[in-house]
Amino acid sequence: MTAIANGTFKIAGWDEKPYAELENGGKLTQASVKQSFSGDIEGEGAVEWLMCYRPDETADFIGLQRIAGQIGGRSGSFVLLQTEGTFDGKEAKGRLSVVPGSGAGDLRGLRGKGEFRAPLGSEAAVRLDYDFE
Repeated sequence: MTAIANGTFKIAGWDEKPYAELENGGKLTQASVKQSFSGDIEGEGAVEWLMCYRPDETADFIGLQRIAGQIGGRSGSFVLLQTEGTFDGKEAKGRLSVVPGSGAGDLRGLRGKGEFRAPLGSEAAVRLDYDFE
């Protein structure tokens, strides 16, 4: 049976560094980000994002995120793959999925997919539709 976890997260730390400048004025960067989750997903997150900025400062990104905390009364940790993410200059949004086999503790066997929306400078929303193997 699939359950739905809705939550929010706040950015607790952001360290972004460029690693390549593009001929068109864009750049490639890597960001190490710390997050604090509340709601149906509670805990701490750490994500590594690789981003491709265009000259207008919009971007596409991919990332891997580890969350340690609780979902549905179960404690442990798991990893999310964040794919097809975009930043339009005002909001970052993207899809995510649980990396198979990444659940630990009471979250062993966790699987699921979801999405997030993070308006610039405010609290972000995340939704995960999940179940267990």
